Amino acid sequence: MLDIQTHMDYDGQGKAEKFSRFIIILFGIVGFVWGAIIQQFSQTVYILIAGVLLASLLTVPPWPIYRKKPINWQKARPDPTQTATTAEENKKKKK
Repeated sequence: MLDIQTHMDYDGQGKAEKFSRFIIILFGIVGFVWGAIIQQFSQTVYILIAGVLLASLLTVPPWPIYRKKPINWQKARPDPTQTATTAEENKKKKK
């Protein structure tokens, strides 16, 4: 069966955020310069939209590069009420 991962670790979230900011800022600067050169603001907007779409494609899905340091969760502690009942049951069984 196909196991699809749906999470990112904390380091991966940080990497994705930095990467998306870098891409959007880079496309914004390039779009601004290109739009100023050809005197078309619409070109600036189109280039910025392309940067946002690219950043979304590269950072929203949980790609394997964002899952290199998985979180190791602790095991759940037993419920104190159940532990007390099982301890009493064990004492009764021994008698």
